Amino acid sequence: MSIIRAFVLPHPPLAIPTIGRGREEEIKDTLTAMTSVAREIAGICPDTIVFLTPHGTAYADYIHISPGAGAVGDLSQFGCAKERFSLNYDQELVAAIVASAEKDGIPAGTMGERNAALDHGVTVPMWYINQQYRDYQAVRIASAGLEREYYYRLGQSITQAAQQLKRRVVVVASGDLSHKLTTDAPYGYEPEALVFDTAITDVMASGDFGKLLALPEDLREKAGECGYCPLLIMAGLFDRTLVEVKLLSYEGPFGVGYAVADVKPLESDEKRNFLDRYMQEILQKARDLQQNEDIYRTLARKSLEYTIKNKKALPLPNGLPDELLLKQAGAFVTLYKHGSLRGCIGTIMPVTDCLAQEIIRNAVSAGLHDTRFDQITAAELPYLVYSVDVLGQPEEISGLDQLDVKRYGVIVTSGNKRGLLLPNLDGIDTVEEQVAIARRKGGIGEKDKVVLERFEVTRYC
Repeated sequence: MSIIRAFVLPHPPLAIPTIGRGREEEIKDTLTAMTSVAREIAGICPDTIVFLTPHGTAYADYIHISPGAGAVGDLSQFGCAKERFSLNYDQELVAAIVASAEKDGIPAGTMGERNAALDHGVTVPMWYINQQYRDYQAVRIASAGLEREYYYRLGQSITQAAQQLKRRVVVVASGDLSHKLTTDAPYGYEPEALVFDTAITDVMASGDFGKLLALPEDLREKAGECGYCPLLIMAGLFDRTLVEVKLLSYEGPFGVGYAVADVKPLESDEKRNFLDRYMQEILQKARDLQQNEDIYRTLARKSLEYTIKNKKALPLPNGLPDELLLKQAGAFVTLYKHGSLRGCIGTIMPVTDCLAQEIIRNAVSAGLHDTRFDQITAAELPYLVYSVDVLGQPEEISGLDQLDVKRYGVIVTSGNKRGLLLPNLDGIDTVEEQVAIARRKGGIGEKDKVVLERFEVTRYC
C-alpha cells in the first residue's frame, strides 16, 4: 500500500513555544505525542505528506485541493510573524487525486482558491514535523460542507492515486475536537462536547470507522468541532483494510479537545467496508420510514420523484382525501438526507387551488430550487426523508412574549423584506434565537423595525 501511515494531529497555535510562551506546558502530553509522531514520520521518510485541514479554502459543495507549485505561510495572525513555512506541492499526485475524484463523481479539485497562504491547520503540525524531517513534498486538502460519504470516498481516491504513482505517502488529519468542553472554552460550554470527544477518541483507539460515519450530526454541531471531516477522509484511506491504531494522547485544558493518534495499515480485510455498510443502513432506514408515511409525505415524495424522472409535474392523483382537495393552506416541504437538511421550500399563504397542489409544487421546489443546495439527483431519491408542515393562518403579535418556540412559527417583516422560521426545530431553544434567525433569512438587520406574526403548524414527519 502506498499510504504508509496516517496520523491525527491537533493544531493549537500555542503548541509552538514562541506563541505559547510557557502555556504550552499545560498540554505537555499533546506536545510529547506530536514530537513522537514527527520522529515516526522521519523514520518513514515519505515522498509526500498529505495535509487534511479544516481551515483551508472552504466551499459548501466542493472539496478544495491546493493548486500550483507550492505555498508559504506564517503565524502572524497569532502574533508570531517570524515563524514562517513553505511547502512544495506534489503536482503529479494532486492531478491524480483530482482525476480519481472526478471519475468517482466526488466534487473535489483545484478551482477557486481564495487564499493560497498556508493555514494553521497545516503550519502547526508542520512545525513539529520539520523539527525532524523536511525532505518531502505535500498535498493540502480542505474541508467543505458536503455529506459525509464524499469525504470517505475522497480518502479512497487518495489511496488509488498514491498507488497509481507508487508514492510513499503519509497523511496528516489535522483537527481539534470539541471547542466547548469548559465554561471558559472559545465557544462556551456544552455538555455534549465531552460526549463527542469520547466518541471520537474511542474510534481512534479502536479503529471502528463505522462509528465515525454514524456519528449523529447534531452532536457534531453542539461540540463545535473542526476535525471531523479530516477524520472521515482518513478513514476512507483504509477502506477494506485492517489497521493498527494507537490513541497517543488526549487533553482539553483550554476547553478544546486535542487528540493525537497513529493509524498503520496492515493486510486487506473485506469486512471493513464501512461506507458500503453505512449507506446500506441509511437506505434501509429511509425505506422503513417510507413504508410508514402518511398521505402528506407520500404525496411530497411522489411529486419530487415523478418530476425528476419524467421532467414534468405530477398530475393530481386520484383518491386523495377531502382534507387535501378541499382545503387551501400554505405548506412547507423539508427534505433530509442522512439526518441532515437537504432542502426546504414553502409558502406562507396558499398559491394553488388546494393543499395537495401546494405540497406537489413545494416538494419540487425543495428538491430542485432551494439555492442553498445542489439539485436533488435521481441517485439520491431513495435516501431522502420528507417532512410536511401545513401552516395555520398567521396572526400579528405585539412582542416576543406572545411567541413559543415549540408551538409557534414566526414571520418577521420589515418593509418589503420578510423572513420566516418554522416552530419546534432542533437546536433552536429560545424565541430570541428564533426571531434572530428569521431576521437573517429575510435579510433584515438587528435594529430594523419589524412587524411580528405567529402561526401554528400541523407537522407530518
